[in-house]
Amino acid sequence: PRPAALGPRARLWPSLAAVYRAQLSRARVARIPLLFVATFQSVGIMILMRGVVDGGGEARAVVAGSSVLVVAFVALNLLAQYFGQLRASGGLDHYATLPVPPAAVVLGAAGAYASFTVPGTVVTAVFGCVLYGLPLAHLWILAAVIPLAGAALAGLGAALGLLAPRPELATLLGQLGMSAALLLGVLPPERMPEIVRLARDLLPSTYGVEAFARTFAPHPDWAHVLADLAVCGVVGVISLAVATWAYRRAAVR
Repeated sequence: PRPAALGPRARLWPSLAAVYRAQLSRARVARIPLLFVATFQSVGIMILMRGVVDGGGEARAVVAGSSVLVVAFVALNLLAQYFGQLRASGGLDHYATLPVPPAAVVLGAAGAYASFTVPGTVVTAVFGCVLYGLPLAHLWILAAVIPLAGAALAGLGAALGLLAPRPELATLLGQLGMSAALLLGVLPPERMPEIVRLARDLLPSTYGVEAFARTFAPHPDWAHVLADLAVCGVVGVISLAVATWAYRRAAVR
């Protein structure tokens, strides 16, 4: 008898949608309290900075950085912990047996975690604008900032979790990444030393912060906004590609 023919290879987008829905329903209950913590943390930082920042470019940097910090907390910190625990517990073996491309697993999990950042980021941005007296007219730019910054940070978080040899180290790396997003993203760059500004330029979320902060100007420079978003998108593609490679590497070990 002839050997049975293999079924068609799973396509990327249907597999990605299935993984995304599964991750979203699984993490919905567990991640909502953590999202509240991320939002409360960013709001608290803006209230503390209100005592030393009056307005102008510094206020724009604080509000934009605090808003993107919500994305960093979930997409970078929590995703690094998730993939670190998944690797340590043998959960990658389960995904390796599923007929889905590796990219669908990484992108689905990253997209689900990044989706949880939308309410907290919007609430933080609106609160910050009211607190510092910034205009609300261009908050629609968050529709581009959240997915692009979320992709860059989620890819970085997934790569850290998959490459870390132990889940404790993955948690530590995620915490360090979020701390970098806090210190380099929220503090006004004008008050930083030159070497710290160079380190800030290497952080993926910096370009999302810059794009959002530019929209608070009376006449935003949309060319610079689009350039920052383009850089953020390119970094997101690269970081997700690295995360997919790290998933392949971890799944076969």
